Amino acid sequence: MGIINLNGDSFYEGSRCLTDREFCDKYEMMLRDGADIIDLGACSTRPGSTPVSEEEEWERLKPALKRVLLNYPESEISIDTFRASVVLRAFDFVGDFIINDISAGEDDPEMLNTAARLQLPYIAMHKRGTPETMQSLCEYDDVTTEVRGYFERFINRADEYGIKDVIIDPGFGFAKNIEQNYKLLNELGELKINRLDGKGHYPILAGLSRKSMIYKLLDKGPSDVLHATSALNLTALLNGASILRVHDVKEAAEIIKIYNKLRDPA
Repeated sequence: MGIINLNGDSFYEGSRCLTDREFCDKYEMMLRDGADIIDLGACSTRPGSTPVSEEEEWERLKPALKRVLLNYPESEISIDTFRASVVLRAFDFVGDFIINDISAGEDDPEMLNTAARLQLPYIAMHKRGTPETMQSLCEYDDVTTEVRGYFERFINRADEYGIKDVIIDPGFGFAKNIEQNYKLLNELGELKINRLDGKGHYPILAGLSRKSMIYKLLDKGPSDVLHATSALNLTALLNGASILRVHDVKEAAEIIKIYNKLRDPA
């Protein structure tokens, strides 16, 4: 999953696409480099940020959706939003996509009902509080156990609404300190929750790309940690992740190729 931010407030400058030309260049490069899904976000939710208004989010998202519809209709997109109204407007505009909700339906009481009614795949992320408060909410007895319990409860709730296609995102960097992030990554396999229909487990999405758990540990900036991101992406795959959410699609695709060879060296 390649990341395109339509908001100038994203923590990593290289993911920002603020003009039509920048968007097309980035989108086409990600498709060439092997992206299966491209994630479009128009409202920054990085720790410490203040979300833009609903109307501003939509006005930033709409031109990108129009471009996808006209130029890249066969590509698969997800939309990074916690607002059901944005989901509805986007669905009316482009049809099916994947909802990528950092709040797992907690920030908008209409979100889960909307996802179920439209029958859209749904990525639920674990966090606490808001982007402004989350980094003061990092108290856990055991972060992995509590995150797993959160998703077990969410899956039952989603099933009551009628959402069947759920992907879980442990929310690296969201209401977790550096030590908790690495513990969660090391124990990622413990988040493999069996599907209610008995068909394997719910897919896990790992969003580690260039995050502060990497660059603060290494005393660098987000632009200087692609190599370390690749190392953690491989670790995530080895520990059970099914989807990598990344800024750098080419490098992630190469990591996946190596991972597949490790699994089947013959």
